[in-house]
This record gives sequence, C-alpha cells and structure tokens, in this order.
Amino acid sequence: MDNSLDEIIAAAAGGARLYADEAMVLAETGAEDLTPLTAAAAALRDAHWGEKVSYSRKVFIPLTHLCRDVCHYCTFAKPPKKGEAVFMTPEQVLATARAGAAQGCKEALFTLGDKPELRYRAAREMLADLGYATTLEYLAAMAKLVFEETGIIPHLNPGLMTDEDLGVLRQVSASMGIMVESLSDRLMEKGMPHYGSPDKKPMARIETLEAAGRAAVPFTTGILIGIGETRAERIEALLEIRRVHEAYGHIQEVIIQNFRAKPDTKMRDWPEPDLDDLAWTVAVARLVLGGRMSVQAPPNLSPGGLARLVAAGVNDWGGVSPVTPDFVNPEAPWPHLQLLADETAAAGKLLVERLTVYPSYALDAARWIDVKLAPAVRRAMDGQGYARTDGFITGKSPNAPKADLDLLASKKAPIVGSRLARILEKPFADRMLSEDEAAELFEARGDAFSAVAAAADALRQEVAGDTLTYVVNRNINYTNVCYFKCQFCAFSKGKLTENLRGQPYVLDLDEIGRRTAEAWERGATEVCLQGGIHPAYTGKTYLDILGAVKAAAPDIHVHAFTPLEVKQGAETLGLPVREFLSMLKDAGLGTLPGTAAEILDDEVRATLCPDKLNTAEWFAVMRAAHDIGLRSTATIMFGHMESYRHWARHLMRLRDAQSESGGFSELVPLPFVAEEAPIYLKGLARMGPTFREAILMHSVARLALFPWFSNIQASWVKLGREGVAAALNAGANDIGGTLMNESITRAAGAAHGEEMPPHAMEAVAYGIGRPIRQRATLYGFPPESQQQRARQAAPLAPVVNRPAKEYERA
Repeated sequence: MDNSLDEIIAAAAGGARLYADEAMVLAETGAEDLTPLTAAAAALRDAHWGEKVSYSRKVFIPLTHLCRDVCHYCTFAKPPKKGEAVFMTPEQVLATARAGAAQGCKEALFTLGDKPELRYRAAREMLADLGYATTLEYLAAMAKLVFEETGIIPHLNPGLMTDEDLGVLRQVSASMGIMVESLSDRLMEKGMPHYGSPDKKPMARIETLEAAGRAAVPFTTGILIGIGETRAERIEALLEIRRVHEAYGHIQEVIIQNFRAKPDTKMRDWPEPDLDDLAWTVAVARLVLGGRMSVQAPPNLSPGGLARLVAAGVNDWGGVSPVTPDFVNPEAPWPHLQLLADETAAAGKLLVERLTVYPSYALDAARWIDVKLAPAVRRAMDGQGYARTDGFITGKSPNAPKADLDLLASKKAPIVGSRLARILEKPFADRMLSEDEAAELFEARGDAFSAVAAAADALRQEVAGDTLTYVVNRNINYTNVCYFKCQFCAFSKGKLTENLRGQPYVLDLDEIGRRTAEAWERGATEVCLQGGIHPAYTGKTYLDILGAVKAAAPDIHVHAFTPLEVKQGAETLGLPVREFLSMLKDAGLGTLPGTAAEILDDEVRATLCPDKLNTAEWFAVMRAAHDIGLRSTATIMFGHMESYRHWARHLMRLRDAQSESGGFSELVPLPFVAEEAPIYLKGLARMGPTFREAILMHSVARLALFPWFSNIQASWVKLGREGVAAALNAGANDIGGTLMNESITRAAGAAHGEEMPPHAMEAVAYGIGRPIRQRATLYGFPPESQQQRARQAAPLAPVVNRPAKEYERA
C-alpha cells in the first residue's frame, strides 16, 4: 500500500471527509490492501455505532409482483397469469400484517414492482376493480389500512416517485426507499442487466432520491454489486448518494447488496461477487459515507460470512422477518433471529432491534415523520431511538423482564482495558464521572448493562452498606386543583388543567389533621404533603396546613412543599423565598421533597412544564432551604421526551449543587407513568422508560453522583416489587415510604397499590438476601414505639375529599 493510499485510509478512519479524487483512489486497491481498508472502516463505524449492530423486525408485504421493468437478474417481477390476481387484496394484506404483529414485527415492508399499470392491462383492470387508478394510490390505501388496523409502521419501496407521490405516501409511512443499484449508463445498454428497464435510468433514481430529501422522508438506498459495474462505478454511485444526503440529511441507510444468480433469469450463469469483494465494497462505503451513515448488508445473502462483514464496517442487517420470506431473494431464507444474534455476538457485537426509522430520525420525529405516525414511533422507541422490546410499563408491569433480570444476575465484568472498564473504575479511584461518560453509561445494553449495574452495586456496598432502609409515612395530597399546565401530570384537575380524569377536590384542615393523627397512630414518623397549585392558595395556606399537622401530631416529621409551592407561596405574600422558608421552618416544616425537578434542563422544561419554575429557580429554592438548615430530597422524572444527555446533565447539576450545600438526603428516580399523561395522550412522549433504562438510572446515578450522594431510592409505586428488588441490586439502597395513600402515580395510570407495609418491605429485602431496617426521614432511627405501632397498624379509615365544584369543567 503506497503512502498516498495509506494517508487517505488513515484520514477517512479518523473521520475526514474524502474528496472525490481521494475516494476514487480506493478503486485501485488490491487484495493486499483489504485488511487495512476493513480495519479502518471498522474503527470509523465503532466511533459512532459502538458495539451495536441493528436490525428491524419486519413483515414483508409484496403488494404486487408486476413491474414494467425487466431487470435481467430479478425473480421478484413476474408477468400476469391468466386467472391469478395480480395484486394482494386488502384482506390478504391485512392477514399478512396481523401475522407479523402477532410475532412482534414493528415494520411492514411494502415491496412492489414499478408502475405495472403502465405496461399491463391486468394491473389496470384489477386496480379499477379495487377502486383505484394507480398502483401508488392503492399502496397508500393499504399502508394506511395496515397502520390503522395493526399499529405496524409501514416502510414503502414502490420505485420511482415524484414530489407529489412522496407527499401523499409520507402521510402513511414513516420511511421509504429506492435502490440506486448503479449509476452506470452502460448497464442500460443492450445485453446489460438494465436494458429495457426505463425506471433504472440513473438520473431518474437520483431525482427520486432528491425528491425524498425535499419531502423530508427518512430514506433507504443502496447499490447492487456484481452486475457488470466496475469498482470505480460503485464509488461514483456512493459519492452521488453522499452528495444528495449532504444536501438534505435524509438518507438513513445505504445497503450494499451482493448479486445472487437465480435460475430462470438471463443472468443465471453470471458470476457472483465473492465475500472479499463484498467486504471491500462495505469498507469503501463506510469510508466514503462516513461513520454516522448506517451501512447495511443483508445477512441472508452471505451465510457464514457475517463476521467478515462486521469486520468491514457494517452496523445493520436490515429487515429480518420471523413471518415472511425474502420475496426478492427467495432462495436465501432469513436467518433465525437467535442465530443472527449469536453470529453477531461471535463477531464481537450486540444485536439490537430498531424501528423502520433509524434512531436519529425517530428522536427527531417532529421533523421527519408525519404527525399521524409520529406518536406510534415515539411509543415504540426507547430513549436512544431504538425499539422497545421488553414490554415493561411503569407502574403497571407486575413482573420485570426475565432477560434483563438474567443479565443483572450475571454481574458481568467489563472487558479489561475497555473504555467501559475505564469509566466504571473511576468512582473506586475517587474520581468523578464526566457528563459525557454518564450519558455513555445510559447507552449500556447486554453485558455492558450488567457490568454497569454490578459496578453500581459494588459502589453502593462501599458507600451505604448492605442494610436496606424504608420509612413509614403517609402521603397527603391536599388538593388536585392546579393552574399550571405541566404536560406530564395526570393528577391536577380544574378548568385550567389539561387532564380530566377524576374530579377536582380540596382537603379541609380538619381532614388533613385527621389523616396526620391516623398516620401517627399507625406508626408513621413522617407525613409527605404536596398538592396542586390552587389559584386561591397563598403562603398563609401552607402555614395553616403546617399548623393543622403539628396540632394533630406534634412529633411527626413534616416533609412538605416542592420548590414550586415554596416559590408560589412566597410570591403571594410578597416575601423573599428565604424568608418564607424560615417561616415554614418555624411552623414545623422538617424537609422539602425534591419534586418539581422533572428534568433540570430548560430545553426540556420549555415543552414539558413551560409555565413552571425553571432550572435556576428550582436550584435557588433548594439552595435557600439548605442555607437555613432545611434538607431536601432530589428527584429526576424520566422516560418521556428527553434524551440520555439530559439525564446526565441533570445528575451533574445535582452533584455540583450537593458539593456546595450537602443538603440533599437522597436521589429519588421517578420513571414516567405515561398512560394518562397529557403529553403522552397527545402523542408527544415515549411510554416511559424501558426496564433497562429504569434500572440504569439508579446505577448511573450511584456512579455519577459519587461521592456526594449516599442514598439512592427505588420507587415501588413505579417499579413494582420485582423492579425494586432489581434496582436494589443495581445501586439503590432505599425503598422509600410505605405511603398509606398514593394518588399522583395512580392518577397517571399506575396500579401497584397505595401502601406497602413494613412486612412487605422486609419481604423484598429478604428475597434478595439483604438486611433491612426502618428509618426516619433523614436516615436516623425512629422511636421503637412507632416501629411497634407500624407492625400492628389498623386498617385506614375512608378518606374524605371535599369536591371543588367551582373548578369542575362542564
């Protein structure tokens, strides 16, 4: 390999964009250059895609095999036969899609010939019988039918399309595609593969590619190698694809497909490209297109060769169906998904399921996906934009996903010397994680997920010991009337709020006192008081509430009033926040809950809770509280519309604040409960974190908040008992409160109950072989008399919520 080639490959491997003449030099590489070429491509791929190789779980719907083109290698296209239908009927389409849905498919791949009605009378006649004028019109109707009836998200491959075609089809599909195949005009000549195929004219393909960019359609394209093109012509096609993508940013993947000779075609005796040639093309595609582009190779066309393709820079296997065959290459069956996972693992990578749209497009659905399909994409994805696969629903799932529990139990160690190992070693060497490192840990999957959880559990043992803790407390939500419009909240009610589940209410002071006294009699050492921001409430209201609580149970600890309530109360009295906090403290306030934090990043808050206090205001209230000796918890509410980067930034900001004040007693991760949340009902949020993400929040928090936070709490209301047990083996050390009453999470749709008494808390601990003790709010030891009362608690009396009829909506 000469110096100039060496320099070109090294520059590309380092992320440099190759000029066209530099890219063309790669065409001259020989067999001796293949190893350094593929090594450079693999390194470039790893810098952007890491350990993941993705696939889409799809169902293949061949709407019609008719095509006006006659490509000499194709067996998909077939002429009409007398007495046979030339299109799938709506019933057949729906039956195929439903079979795919039953097998967990998330993509419906519609494949069809190009405008067959322009060539075949049979196509025109059946379209007319079905009530459609064109194939594309029928395709749009079938894609809409599949999506509406099954929820599977369509991907369309209908051939050449105009701007108008794309505008119509974009409304019924999340992505589309057309293979460039080759931009060589030679292949259109007589005796060549594309002779007699007008839709294979190179510039016509490029025009469709550009039209898709103008329409903002996440788009698939690629090249077909071994059909008579030269290596230089392959690179020319890749450069043209790159040019179009740089203009519009819409090409989500480039397929490198190897020609397979098929019986009963004119090219049945044509030599197939070997694995070296395919690996060379994959590597060149990676170096020309860059690290961020997804480069795909169909796994069924290279059996036994997947490790070579991974080593050459592939990061995706494309659509793989557990239901339908590859109708384009029927001689090459799909690999079984477990076999594909095993072969991918043998190549040193982790197989990860994606959607028909790639993560970067799914995460930016507002830009790339039609408003009617975007909610389905958000519901189907995790926080990184890959497919949700575990079925876990915050507050609902009674059992944790077995695959994740098995990974956690395995307690994998990271590969010695790996970047993951270096990150996980930092807390044990008294070094703090950076924001980038914390964000990276949230991406952990497979063995890496296990390793992160194991490291967090080891650090938990060092920092907090093995004994778990819980507090006997009662939640008292004194009103659900609120004039704020937080998009995640299903609890607040009233004319100014967005959710109508349940009726607005207020608690009279007598009822607050009664519940407090009852809590004390049942062994509680704490009452937690929070509520909506009632339009009529002032700072005096909060002082009166404290008075009622302390009159009812003078020795009970009052954990009350979020930074939002504190700020609003101070404003209504015309007082500085610090002065109002002092008044609350004098009236009996013991600590503040760290809720109203949600995500401490104003980019997220601008949509999630636009009229709520901002990040700086939240910290200002907490800083003032800590300054006068009022401690607080801290929270993070995650799994809605934010990213892993936002999670990491939130943790870093809490760590910085804690390093200054030391006033936070614990972090309480709160997985988003989506079911009744306005932002979810509007289709603008994910359906909460996956189980992996929920556990990682506890693990990464333990690692990233070191050495400033000692306690990480797991919410049984959100995670369920199995989920809490998993979190306690992954960095958490506290189970929170018994609660007695729980309204806020249940209003959002959760179903894990209202109370978890001491014996149930102990059962969770004993189930994982750990000791447990009851604690006070600030982790001290509660009076023995209260502990005895908690074990002999009588049933709760019915609660009395006074209807706030003046805040009901007609």
